[in-house]
Amino acid sequence: MTTATTPTTETTAITNIGSLVTNDPSLGAGPLGLIQDAAVVVDGDRIAWVGESRKAPATDNAVDAAGRAALPGFVDSHSHLVFAGDRTAEFNARMSGQSYSAGGIRTTVAATRAATDEELEANLLRHVREALRQGTTTLETKSGYGLTTADEARALRIAAAHLDEVTYLGAHIVSPDYAADPEAYVALVTGEMLDACAPHARWVDVFCEKGAFDGDQARTILEAGRARGLTPRVHANQLGHGPGVQLAVELGAASADHCTYLTDADVDALAGGDTVATLLPGAEFSTRAQWPDARRLLDAGATVALSTDCNPGSSFTSSVPFCIALAVRDMGMTPDEAVWSATAGGAAALRRTDIGRVAPGARADVLLLDAPSHVHLAYRPGVPLVSAVWQRGVRVV
Repeated sequence: MTTATTPTTETTAITNIGSLVTNDPSLGAGPLGLIQDAAVVVDGDRIAWVGESRKAPATDNAVDAAGRAALPGFVDSHSHLVFAGDRTAEFNARMSGQSYSAGGIRTTVAATRAATDEELEANLLRHVREALRQGTTTLETKSGYGLTTADEARALRIAAAHLDEVTYLGAHIVSPDYAADPEAYVALVTGEMLDACAPHARWVDVFCEKGAFDGDQARTILEAGRARGLTPRVHANQLGHGPGVQLAVELGAASADHCTYLTDADVDALAGGDTVATLLPGAEFSTRAQWPDARRLLDAGATVALSTDCNPGSSFTSSVPFCIALAVRDMGMTPDEAVWSATAGGAAALRRTDIGRVAPGARADVLLLDAPSHVHLAYRPGVPLVSAVWQRGVRVV
């Protein structure tokens, strides 16, 4: 995520932090590396020093946290923000218990194709700013609502102008234009469309699910993207049991996202590999679906990330704090685990070591809560607790 603000070269100390989450056990207590009565020194766009407030070195500027809790900026490693249109009617019908056969992703595809570049960019930036106000300092986002070569390429071009983490998702669903010939669409996604999109993306993703792409099609798409230098991610096992998680681990995907329906073999694969299990509770909340079992994954030793899945259909929230509260209430996570997964876990899902922690050398992405502890993110759900945000060393909230 980028902003128009130029990072300062001055040093700033954030002092009198009641409780600081560093995510570095060498700096403080427990897996979160907690430091009480802490301070953080920012030099340019990096963290220069972390420790007890009374030991903080002299700096050009100082900010008194007044006992508030501080933690790394949230890392939202799964979103779909390049879109147009609205699916209120679909949500209302679903929440009213009515069947809803029309609409879905195809509704957003039609609206996105009809939108101008300026409209898509304005909508993207509106959601980026909305997320930033809630503490998200790193965002991944995907294409997937154009499903033509030109529309997918422009979605990625628009996203890449504002975000560091951009994913090619031409394989979101089979384009309505190819409904009678899915294999021809796979050929497009792995050929002409990939050629146009690869220069604008870091990742390649596929929705491996019944009704979208099967295991063989997903493998073909991911291997083609990998051959073009894109690292795989997979929408896996959201709607039912399937090959997505196993395929993600086999191909060395950075993440398998959703992970709602898992066999013991799926859990073992995630625990034994480097693929992060990214859980997206906003989707289950918005569809009244089965919750992912985070406890099962964590107990097995898998690395878990929490993200919003912000999209206009199945999870229209940009609030990581909301997802933290859901994960604690309904997915078996402790507050500490949920906060770690929404920061360091998201960084792991993006294979980043410069974000998701507050430690010397890390990017200076820090947020203050209007609360004495990070536990309040789950303890006080729905309350706007984020009181200040530094992104790349610049205070932006």
